[in-house]
Amino acid sequence: MSSKTKAIIKEWVQSIVIALILALTVRTFIVQAYKIPTGSMKPTLMPGDRILVNKLVYRLHPPERGDIVVFESTIEPRKDFIKRLVGKGNEDLDIVNGNIEINSEIITSPDIFSRIYYYRKGDFISGKDKVHIPPNYYFMLGDNSLHSNDSRFWGVIPEKNIKGKAFFIYWPISRIRVLNAKEND
Repeated sequence: MSSKTKAIIKEWVQSIVIALILALTVRTFIVQAYKIPTGSMKPTLMPGDRILVNKLVYRLHPPERGDIVVFESTIEPRKDFIKRLVGKGNEDLDIVNGNIEINSEIITSPDIFSRIYYYRKGDFISGKDKVHIPPNYYFMLGDNSLHSNDSRFWGVIPEKNIKGKAFFIYWPISRIRVLNAKEND
């Protein structure tokens, strides 16, 4: 093999290694793609939607009410779920007549909360007056309340399990859009 051929091969190998390192770094620390497997977040996210999740944002500031969050399940370790963040640490949460109450006040912001009827069902919330969310924990609900297995069933999610914030649907083409809790999802 000539020295010119060896130099070309070496250059290609170096380029591929650098590209792999960059791709793994981006996927691990910055942005990751996910496919939505179920209808628990309808109408915001549909089964088969492909989304991008910002994994850096929560290193800069804490999650906010209304964010669509990807987190590691507490009941099925190594499995990621996606739900909407509804309650934060040191809050008392209840579901009354289809509305979410935080510290005995109905929440309507972001707007999505006033458009969804939330069902008060599930082992974690049934039979309790209110759910107290401990510090550094979050209460997550699916937008498709009747057909979502969420914090009402398996409890609160520790902050350490949160992986990132969903911010963009990139597939299918007809559904491409930015996800923003402050707007109508």
